[in-house]
Amino acid sequence: MGENQYINMNDGVDGQEALKKHKRLFSQLGFRFILGTLAIYATQILVINLVSMFVPAWMENGDIAFTVGILPMYLIGMPIMILLLRGLPATLPEKHSMKPGRFVVAAIMCYGLMLICNLTGLWLTALIGVLRGSAVDNVLLNTLNGGSTGLNLIYIVICAPVFEEYIFRKLLVDRTLRYGQGVAVMVSGLLFGLFHGNLNQFVYAFPMGLFLAFLYVRTGKLKISIAMHMICNFLGSIFAPWLLEISHMEEYARLTESGASQQELAEFMAAYMPGWIAYMCYSILIYLLMLASVVLFIVFRKRFTLEAGEVRIPRGRRFGIVYANAGMGLCILLMSAIIIYQLFFV
Repeated sequence: MGENQYINMNDGVDGQEALKKHKRLFSQLGFRFILGTLAIYATQILVINLVSMFVPAWMENGDIAFTVGILPMYLIGMPIMILLLRGLPATLPEKHSMKPGRFVVAAIMCYGLMLICNLTGLWLTALIGVLRGSAVDNVLLNTLNGGSTGLNLIYIVICAPVFEEYIFRKLLVDRTLRYGQGVAVMVSGLLFGLFHGNLNQFVYAFPMGLFLAFLYVRTGKLKISIAMHMICNFLGSIFAPWLLEISHMEEYARLTESGASQQELAEFMAAYMPGWIAYMCYSILIYLLMLASVVLFIVFRKRFTLEAGEVRIPRGRRFGIVYANAGMGLCILLMSAIIIYQLFFV
């Protein structure tokens, strides 16, 4: 990365001017991220409202409603954010190979981490729902989750990882890497988590974003984080729902609620035994993956080292330079406000 440039606050006017210069860069990053996020939200909401107003019947079809809600984000919103962020100076990470065995280990760690944090997010959301007296709901998220398996495969498993990794790893990391890998990883993970706009997803997207950013800064290869993201999205949005479908778990739940006898429940399970076996095996595998993830993070904890960048901000001033500026501060406040609003007012 070249010679390190350490900003010394004791260098008088020059040192203070250098700090202000780098603070302005992070502020620009924050403002551009806000504009990009607003473009994404605005295009989604606008198209959904227009279709609901002029062709309301379309919104009654799950696949059409799904496409109407998500396609504007990929065709208009995210390209606008990409153009905004690409205008800032970038520093590319060094490229290093990753052996297949290490990729498998990293995938286990990533998916296990996501599962643990997702369960934590669900528990927190459920607790808040109990405290406020009604279940926490995310209207936009519910609209986007109504697609068929084919559409989920296209939008959630393919498009989402490609666009999100390019924005949150390639663009954000490259534009903050000169300040050190730690700064780049934290900015990438934090904005990735906040971007999702609800507590449940933030709780798992934030640590997952940190892990994917770490992989990117250590390998310099975006295809690795994209592949990891695709695996997690496939298992969560395609494979798990498929297991629920072939086991007819929802029908079983309705039978239980209706007061069906033990014999009726046993006959129902017997009729869909292959699906139940697959579902139970996957449930066991999930707990094993979570356990394996914890063990692997403990075993490899010493490998999670982060290198300094070309510009070394004094330790006591890092928070002020990176986050306590107009752009990043407003970005974090607005994104946090969206999460709070979704929790208590939707």
